[in-house]
Amino acid sequence: MNFESVDYLSGNGYIPWRKMQSMQKKQVYIETYGCQMNVADTEVVLSIMSDTGFGITKNPGNADVIFVNTCSVRDNAEQRVRQRISTLKNYKRENPGVLIGVLGCMAERLRTELIDKSNIVDMVVGPDEYRRLPELVESAFNGQRGIAVKLSRVENYDDIMPLRTEGITAWISVMRGCDKFCTFCVVPFTRGRERSRRLRNIVEEVERLSDIGFKEITLLGQNVNSYHDGEFDFADLIRRVSAVDRTVRIRFMTPHPQDMSEKLIRAIAENENACKSIHLPIQSGSNRILQLMNRTYTVEEYFSLVEKIRSAIPGATLSTDIIAGFPTETKDDHKQTLDVIQEIGYDGAFTFIYSPREHTKAWEMSDDVPDEVKAERLNEIIELQQNISLGINKRLVGSTVEILVERESAKSNDEWMGRTDTNKVAVFPKDGSRIGDLVTITVDRCNSATLFGAVTKDLKTINNYRIAVNS
Repeated sequence: MNFESVDYLSGNGYIPWRKMQSMQKKQVYIETYGCQMNVADTEVVLSIMSDTGFGITKNPGNADVIFVNTCSVRDNAEQRVRQRISTLKNYKRENPGVLIGVLGCMAERLRTELIDKSNIVDMVVGPDEYRRLPELVESAFNGQRGIAVKLSRVENYDDIMPLRTEGITAWISVMRGCDKFCTFCVVPFTRGRERSRRLRNIVEEVERLSDIGFKEITLLGQNVNSYHDGEFDFADLIRRVSAVDRTVRIRFMTPHPQDMSEKLIRAIAENENACKSIHLPIQSGSNRILQLMNRTYTVEEYFSLVEKIRSAIPGATLSTDIIAGFPTETKDDHKQTLDVIQEIGYDGAFTFIYSPREHTKAWEMSDDVPDEVKAERLNEIIELQQNISLGINKRLVGSTVEILVERESAKSNDEWMGRTDTNKVAVFPKDGSRIGDLVTITVDRCNSATLFGAVTKDLKTINNYRIAVNS
């Protein structure tokens, strides 16, 4: 057989043999910024490039192609990426043949600037155009810079198995895009409208991950609980993936309060391995600001939802997102947010200073809250939340909790870091346990972010966490 006449059949389609031959010794390196959706997208890109014959390197100095997978959701993330792109010229100086590609949300938003005003970037590829990467890379090697940023109504990479290289936790993108159009958010403009993968394919991916030893899976989507494949909704998906392997924990992020149905709450409550940790972004405690944000719920409706969750899932932990300094936010609006944080008692919060994003409705509003006021309000939110988190964690001292061992502690080679199913981070001596083990530790101290303890000697799962939380 003349192999030069045969196309290479990959999981992502046919690649011409001559192209395969020209690429198979080249190496690709990817840096990822932003949310876990970008991490999942990087795994899709690695799969596509690997199937084309590229090797994967963790050293940019060894790479023939350097990709930067970007985020545009907030200005500080975008500025970090801009700075990083400017430093990549050093690699081009050392190796003029190396290609630089910008992927993701920032690529779509700033495509003209990145290509026309930069001598560094060779290609700009949006989040719905990753299938074209082999073609664009080959063209770039031949001297043709490229842009591919068209948004799709259908692309969800449902047939591509992401390339996961290590670890015991995996991220599965189950839907892409967003239809909510919150006035501060650029996602609908950089990632397009909502479209969901088929439930059957997601379940099969979970089965494969279970077979090769993954211990925790997080289902991802911009508004993950709006998932719907035409027949099944997100509650159906939670039940199906939880049933694949009861020893594998199932998490999800990020949900929208509007789509947190009672059916979904029951699905979490009734499946033991569906983690009892729910991230429920509120963004503001002021109904006036929520309306300006187009968040589609009131504070009162949000409180009612929290009550339903806590009634159905005793001991469930809650975390949230909060934006400080949204346009026209007054001192009273800010106080209402502090009151909500105090009354709900979140286990944790991701907090942000508002930054205007082009194309959003809020961009047209007056960014009238001074930067120093934004910073002051953010610090007040952080201080309050840290005090609440510390109080909640202190109630766990003396109790036993079950931990999935994830990796070494960042501060000691003699300790592990892991998490409870309620997403509490714990650090403890290794004591013979290994990554991937489920161990029970007795909590002996804590701070606002972390539990500290030691593995119980009998290793019997006692896990009286919920008793401790509700006492």
